[in-house]
Amino acid sequence: MMKFHGKPHQRWRLAFIAVYFTKILDSLTKKILEKNIPLLGPAKILRSPSYTSIDVQDLHVSDSNGEDDDDHQPHLHLPFLNIDQKMLTEMVRDKDYERLRQFGGIKQLLSVLETDEKAGINGAEADLLHRRDVFGSNEYRRPPKKAFFRFVLEAFNDTIIIILMGCAILSLGFGIKQHGVGDGWYDGGSIVIAIFLVIIVSSVSNFRQSRQFQKLSSETSDIKVQVVRQGRRQPVSIFQLVVGDIVCLNIGDQVPGDGVLVEGHSLKVDESSMTGESDHVEIHEKDNPFLFSGTKISDGFGTMVVTSVGMNTAWGEMMSSIRRELDEQTPLQARLDKLASSIGKLGLAVALIVLVVLLVRYFTGNTVGDDGKKEFNGSKTNMDKVMDSVVRMVSAAVTIVVVAIPEGLPLAVTLTLAYSMKRMMADQAMVRKLSACETMGSATTICTDKTGTLTLNKMKVVEFWLGKEVIEDDTYLGIAPTVLQLLQQGVGLNTTGSVCKLPSTSVPEITGSPTEMAILTWAVVDLGMDIDEQKQSCEILHVEAFNSAKKQSRVLARRVSDRAIQTHWKGAAEMILAMCSRYFDKGGLIKVMDDDTRMQFGGIIEDMAAKSLRCIAFAYKQVPPQENGQSHEKLEETGMTLLGLIGLKDPCRPGVRRAVEECKDAGVKIKMITGDNIFTARAIAMECGILNPDEDLNNAVVEGVTFRNYSNEERMEKIEMIRVMARSSPFDKLLMVQSLKQKGHVVAVTGDGTNDAPALKEADIGLSMGIQGTEVAKESSDIVILDDNFTSVVTVLRWGRCVYNNIQKFIQFQLTVNVAALSINFVAAVSAGDVPLTAVQLLWVNLIMDTLGALALATERPTNDLLKKPPVGRTKPLISNVMWRNLLAQAFYQVAVLLILQFKGMDILKVDEKVKNTLIFNTFVLCQVFNEFNARHMEKKNVFQGILKNRLFLGIIGFTIVLQVVMVEFLKKFANTERLNWGQWGACIGIAALSWPIAWLVKCIPVSEKQFLTFRKISV
Repeated sequence: MMKFHGKPHQRWRLAFIAVYFTKILDSLTKKILEKNIPLLGPAKILRSPSYTSIDVQDLHVSDSNGEDDDDHQPHLHLPFLNIDQKMLTEMVRDKDYERLRQFGGIKQLLSVLETDEKAGINGAEADLLHRRDVFGSNEYRRPPKKAFFRFVLEAFNDTIIIILMGCAILSLGFGIKQHGVGDGWYDGGSIVIAIFLVIIVSSVSNFRQSRQFQKLSSETSDIKVQVVRQGRRQPVSIFQLVVGDIVCLNIGDQVPGDGVLVEGHSLKVDESSMTGESDHVEIHEKDNPFLFSGTKISDGFGTMVVTSVGMNTAWGEMMSSIRRELDEQTPLQARLDKLASSIGKLGLAVALIVLVVLLVRYFTGNTVGDDGKKEFNGSKTNMDKVMDSVVRMVSAAVTIVVVAIPEGLPLAVTLTLAYSMKRMMADQAMVRKLSACETMGSATTICTDKTGTLTLNKMKVVEFWLGKEVIEDDTYLGIAPTVLQLLQQGVGLNTTGSVCKLPSTSVPEITGSPTEMAILTWAVVDLGMDIDEQKQSCEILHVEAFNSAKKQSRVLARRVSDRAIQTHWKGAAEMILAMCSRYFDKGGLIKVMDDDTRMQFGGIIEDMAAKSLRCIAFAYKQVPPQENGQSHEKLEETGMTLLGLIGLKDPCRPGVRRAVEECKDAGVKIKMITGDNIFTARAIAMECGILNPDEDLNNAVVEGVTFRNYSNEERMEKIEMIRVMARSSPFDKLLMVQSLKQKGHVVAVTGDGTNDAPALKEADIGLSMGIQGTEVAKESSDIVILDDNFTSVVTVLRWGRCVYNNIQKFIQFQLTVNVAALSINFVAAVSAGDVPLTAVQLLWVNLIMDTLGALALATERPTNDLLKKPPVGRTKPLISNVMWRNLLAQAFYQVAVLLILQFKGMDILKVDEKVKNTLIFNTFVLCQVFNEFNARHMEKKNVFQGILKNRLFLGIIGFTIVLQVVMVEFLKKFANTERLNWGQWGACIGIAALSWPIAWLVKCIPVSEKQFLTFRKISV
């Protein structure tokens, strides 16, 4: 409290100053409130009924002459410097309506964030950068990526590799002790180097695929958000969203950031991703305007202002702690793991037998060294030599296990999936779930939408009926003003689209769904509608948004001029027609709709549908005064007055008929499921080639209500014949998928709406639409078709078969190597007591077939021949009879030739033991190189067809040959080889090249349908 001392006139002067200063503060506060200046001070104190905190600045402004200028306004604009982000975050997180009220409500919050309710933010680059600096960007911290060293450790953390490394270290130690460092390191050191080479190549391959999957993962997260900036509605990446943005929300959208509802109609949100509660929460301005990032819009539409983004949202905090597992194991990978395990056990058994035989022969004195003397002479033999020999035999046995275990099978799947995912992205298909790539190859039925998938989704109003009269371009002027006004209201008020008048052009910018855009364009151009004028003339009381179940939307509005309430309906023509009892004619007269008139309107709708037009009706009803107090949801849906009918044309996509024919040739059935009426559906199906005009259509075309009312027995009986389902609901689509799966089909389904999510999840392969698809649909799907084109669906089918086919090629190639390597070493060890292929040589073969072979065969691109075969069903075996025929023929040939070289090679070729072993090793590797060509086509005799298109395959073959020459000619001690002359190289190449004519002859042998050996593909 101020205490006044001194003389009376001094006390009066102080009192005057205090009163004057109080007045100044009061005036300043009013100016701040009038100018919408942020009411947040450095101490983060907010306005309340009892106080107001302001940022006091020097308001005394002088002009250029140094004189006071009362006309100058004080400069109080300090954007966002005094806004507490933590307060905004907590307000939404805690749903603290009281704190929102302290801001001054939603309007004042918009002012604080410098956002216009209609025009949004400025949107200039400087403004966006400043907002990101102050509030952060809409990105969350991702868990650290898996480092390359982790992949090296995982590759090294293999029991067989560790045992082999132990043997190599022991061999290295004994070798150095016996022969010194200069010569003693070769045997053990060579194995160590070979092991590290295998580990590094495997690690690099896995590291690259991991990075590729992470890149694809980030692309799946980049969704488009509709925002309003500078008065224009425009799509932006979710990562470009900033605090203050006005976001447009519709059914199926994901809320991109925390925020507050600005305006909404019947808005409901699924917050289960945040709260775990399955109930949908109603959002409205009065009590609960708060929206959480990551939640989904389940009904209605509206706009919100973003208050927090990225790590300042609960969703961002949660996502930053979640590591998305990119090493998802697909069904085929799981099946191949079991196959590899079975082969590994067989290899282990062979290796144990070989080890026992080698040890018995050694300790019984039957093993002879290079000098022709026995290696073991009882107690006379040096203990170091005994240990060295034992370690060498153990190394050989362990190496057999390394070669026998086909680690390349899972790697081949990974490489194939990674390659196909990358290529499919270029072909307008983004894979969200790895298993979908391989499952698509087994698809037997595709259930497809019509709009946007089979058609272009570029709609245009081509017919307009007012009463019983069609309105042509030159007769629009004759429409009665009353009817014209009601039509303009019916379009302008009952829409989720927008019309933006740009100053730079006379043509307005229209946004929204293709249907809404077509209707708005027609209303603006032909009816002369001003959407802003319509919205200003009426107050919207209630909105029922359109969804695929109701197939209609409604708006209840009160006219500002006379306070009269009326309801406007828009939707499927026959459904709206059933609700009408009267209609307008062109002259504006209201006439009663009797049964004959109703049939005439029905005929008009059928005629438009037969021309492949989508029929939409407009109707309205004046709400009587006594019904004004009724609940908006309970208003009577009868007694409507028909305003008019329009027909929208959506042309079929170019190439869709050919794509449908390709599916039929591939043994895949196409079923069209649409919300259009039965006549439109039938016309489009004939245009696309799904139906033929000369066939019986009684059982081929059915309505959704008929399908769902079938008994289970009837449905299962007729499901194969049905090819078109019209007026279907999302439940009908789900029922169709479930019925087809019960019949044993592998089903692919396309969908774009929120209500399609159950069918997309139920299907074996869910295909969502990238352009028109909602975020709910995309999250429920396995693959996103980026261009919404049915031709891309067929491309996915082709790639799915390519993945499966490439994996089968590699299985055939690898099993050939396994059978040959095991047989040669086993027979040689048992009969001669020695193995012709050393540990280093077998590791080199392992590298060729596991990594390089997988890379060569897994990157074959799909051909049209893949669509000339029937689909691979659920129960088809993984290794077909054709594969068994090819691999056994090649394996028998290789084993026979190499065993002849083993036992008779020195006599036939007149060479010593070391050269003979080098010839066996060289011939064995070259056989695998030539057999890679054979593996490219399992049934075609011409294995060179299309080879020039796969440069990677040719590059790998060339690289393998070069490395083999280096191994034989220049790494003698490392690989335990001897240099070969030209004649010996010619002999090796000639023996290996014989695999080509053998493969050609073998493919002439027919195979039985009865399975030779069963390795079945697991259910997908």
